[in-house]
Amino acid sequence: MSKLTTMREAIAALVHDGDCVAIEGFTHLICFAAGHEIIRQRKRDLILCRLTPDLIYDQMVAAGCARKLIFSYLGNPGVGSLRAIRRAVEQGVPAPLELEEYTHFGMVARYIAGAAGLPFYPLRTFAGSDLLRVNPVIRQVEDPYGGGTVFVVPPLHPDVAILHVQRADREGNAQIWGLLGVQVEAAFAARHVIVVAEEIVDEAVIRADPNRTAIPALIVDAVVHEPFGAHPSYVQGYYDRDTEAYITWDTISREHATLLQWLDEWVYGLSGRAEYAEKLGGQVWQRLKPGEAWSGQVNYGRYC
Repeated sequence: MSKLTTMREAIAALVHDGDCVAIEGFTHLICFAAGHEIIRQRKRDLILCRLTPDLIYDQMVAAGCARKLIFSYLGNPGVGSLRAIRRAVEQGVPAPLELEEYTHFGMVARYIAGAAGLPFYPLRTFAGSDLLRVNPVIRQVEDPYGGGTVFVVPPLHPDVAILHVQRADREGNAQIWGLLGVQVEAAFAARHVIVVAEEIVDEAVIRADPNRTAIPALIVDAVVHEPFGAHPSYVQGYYDRDTEAYITWDTISREHATLLQWLDEWVYGLSGRAEYAEKLGGQVWQRLKPGEAWSGQVNYGRYC
């Protein structure tokens, strides 16, 4: 059964005010197109989850979509602060923002616990950290096997996980290569899943390369075909990271008024991602065109 729909329809149907939303992807496969549609539909009071909040959550916070951030690393990678998030925390502009901070593995552990249906996940990475002082969600328990005290974190169950992938079929079987991040864990932990794909391919293509299928159709609610949907992050094998955009964002985001002007031009003023890609222009996409590094073929074997 085809689950193919538009980004507008998927966000309208599955993302509601007050929801906990995870837009994951680690360095690549970050679905800016979904974040922009959430902004465009003026969703409010969201709890945003992500290992590495970067520009897309900065934009969503500036647009007034979020009331809380659950995260680990926070910043404009390689550049500096996320200025909109900092304004929200320090000045309440455009609205106050609550923070719930973990280590990277702390966030991974919360997703794993959510995906596995566990009541908590034990880990040791908070030893010597001040995170316990600022995050009461992190607890300590005695190891029942005599190993002393261990830290635990609760499961994370986003209402919606939005995951960008290289390709998927119409039913939602989605394939990823390159860095996986926590796409798989977030998908299985979430109550609803939106898969956003650079390409929609026939089921036969998916079946021919099963080990790349990271997210199975049985947990997917909606499939969106959205080429260039991860820009300015990258999609391995499709387009490179737009480093210039990350550097430019530091200037754009310095003042709230300037940032709002950018949102008016690049989000509210556009109908969707296709118009965004066209507005960027062919020169940008030519600059971001990746080289080639093809993977070899394997014989899975066929039994008669």
